Amino acid sequence: MIRHLLAMAAVACAVTTVMAQSDLLSQRKKLMKGNGEQLGALNKMVKGEQPFDITKVNAAFEKFGEVAQKIPTLFPEPPKAGEETRALPKIWETKSDFDDKAAAFRKAVAENKDKAKTVDELKVTAAAVGKACGNCHEPYRKPEKH
Repeated sequence: MIRHLLAMAAVACAVTTVMAQSDLLSQRKKLMKGNGEQLGALNKMVKGEQPFDITKVNAAFEKFGEVAQKIPTLFPEPPKAGEETRALPKIWETKSDFDDKAAAFRKAVAENKDKAKTVDELKVTAAAVGKACGNCHEPYRKPEKH
């Protein structure tokens, strides 16, 4: 009876761990997709495809800040076999560099969030945040499948 209970407890722990990892993966995907959408909206303003809207700019920087704070907790361990992710194993092989790049993203967001009061200022601030995103995506993210 005790063996049976211990076996059930072990299975429950394993299932909980897999679900937690899967949940982190889905959170990560959702947050990164949101970041891309926000940056895309800012780029449309920069290109003159959409009118400059300070409310949308501030909302985008608020979202960037939220994501920047969460990034370190979203990559605790490599994905399990069969999990679909664009995160490369290099993240966990060079974790300190990845963490440094995440910190640089947080810093870029913090330094630029209140500086985009005009379209010309947005050009500078969006470029700085976009560069910080790219500095992490380039070495640590698989190219998108087409």
